Amino acid sequence: MDVYGLIGNPVGHSLSPPMHEAGYEALGLDARYVTFEPDADAAAAAVAGAADLGVAGLNVTVPFKRDALRAVDPAPLAERIGAVNTVDYAPVRTGEADRPRGHNTDAAGVTRALAHHDVRIDGRDALVVGAGGAGRAAAFALADAGATVHVANRTAERAVELAEDVPDATGGGLDDLGERVAVADLLVNGTSVGMESPDETPVPADHLHGDLAVLDAVYAPIETRLLREAAAAGATTVDGAWMLLYQGVEAFEIWTGEDAPVEAMNAALRAELE
Repeated sequence: MDVYGLIGNPVGHSLSPPMHEAGYEALGLDARYVTFEPDADAAAAAVAGAADLGVAGLNVTVPFKRDALRAVDPAPLAERIGAVNTVDYAPVRTGEADRPRGHNTDAAGVTRALAHHDVRIDGRDALVVGAGGAGRAAAFALADAGATVHVANRTAERAVELAEDVPDATGGGLDDLGERVAVADLLVNGTSVGMESPDETPVPADHLHGDLAVLDAVYAPIETRLLREAAAAGATTVDGAWMLLYQGVEAFEIWTGEDAPVEAMNAALRAELE
């Protein structure tokens, strides 16, 4: 039996176990997905040593994505983003390397979620709201896929710092958010606004327009105020569960070498979110 899992703190609320186990069941794989919740000072050691316990792969969530980066051989994209959310122990288990391989599949979660909804990225103007983990992954993902990216953040300095790392990106505060949305083709909310307070939105309704595609990284609730108001404006909307799904799909495929059963994994995920 192959053991995969999630390391973070806390992880009790995670939707990854049912999603991944639905995938194993659909393909008839002898595998399980479990959760680990180490203390902060033990996170890097836990990631580095999991192969000794027979673990084949780990997802990494907050607050350990940067800790994991120190314990792995990072793939180029993970190194650029500065965070690892998927660890593959195959190189260690086969003796090909001393350290596991670290990936960031949050970026693929963005691009594959948009592709699922037939949203073109190449050549488009993209606005990413938020310069934290989700916003950072989204900015790199969109830029690498050919979009021109602007990062807007409440603290303008953080947006500017992120934009300096992303090819041909710009960054700034929220003062000109309306002007930025008006010329954007793609809008990604990489903040948690709308999660704890469902009546809040990171982008006022009067900024939204019908030529937008809007991806909200918030997945609980699935239908945020931002998405409701974007749909009312005629925009294409992509809920955060699609991003969550496809980052998991990408990890599943890295670990197993199989095409993930997307429909089965999506059904399990959305059953948990109902």
